[in-house]
Amino acid sequence: RLLSVLRRRCDMAGKRLSGPGLAAEGGVLRAVLYVYHSRLLRHRPYLALQQVEQCLKRLWKMNLVGCLETLVELIPKKNASKAHAECLVPSQPMLETVALKVLGGCKLILRLLDCCCKAFLLSVKHLCSKEFILLNTLASGLLSRLWSVIQYRCVLQALTSLYSTLSTTLHLVSETQQTPYIKGFTFPSDISDFLGVNISSEAKKQKAKMLTAKKSTSWMKKLFPPMPEAVSKVGKKRKSETCTSAVKNRSIPCAVDIGETVV
Repeated sequence: RLLSVLRRRCDMAGKRLSGPGLAAEGGVLRAVLYVYHSRLLRHRPYLALQQVEQCLKRLWKMNLVGCLETLVELIPKKNASKAHAECLVPSQPMLETVALKVLGGCKLILRLLDCCCKAFLLSVKHLCSKEFILLNTLASGLLSRLWSVIQYRCVLQALTSLYSTLSTTLHLVSETQQTPYIKGFTFPSDISDFLGVNISSEAKKQKAKMLTAKKSTSWMKKLFPPMPEAVSKVGKKRKSETCTSAVKNRSIPCAVDIGETVV
């Protein structure tokens, strides 16, 4: 029963880590850094973005997803466990290696979230100073999305729940046959003691900071004033007429501008 739980949690953590969200945001971040490399070498938000990219690089280089896939392959399937009274289980060295990588991955993701929060606050601060408006607007949106992908896809929660099952399995396997591989390190029974922070409370603090910082960008409404009513009505009328004709023809011609009038 414990092995089936371990298999399920490995699959879940692997899917969370290898989801399209993290890869897409990482690709956009690399593209932004590449474009602005020669112009903003000493700009503080740019340097903070580099720290975020460094954390992402280290996370990929850990190959945590590949390690979890290898562990899943070693766990016997349900049919095999029912057919025999005894079944093979992953060895202690394998479990220790995966547990160590999970611990490192959790620490790294916490650092990534912290870097995202700090870089976001810096971008908003420089945005309020009206410096590099395009870059800082782009960076703040990118960082908030990256933070949300990790937080709301429960990447960290999936890894912490996986570690609790790994710890129990490792304890039972080491009791059966002791073959320690990693020496000089005691695996914590509770991952929150190792991380040193409460994950949910830390996430709430970061979210509150980011939301407070977002409110200070209200000055941008002065740069982009609301559209006058008369122009807005004309734009809406054009838009509705174009949409109606497009629905009738079942196609939207590329040459037709379906947007509102820009002052």
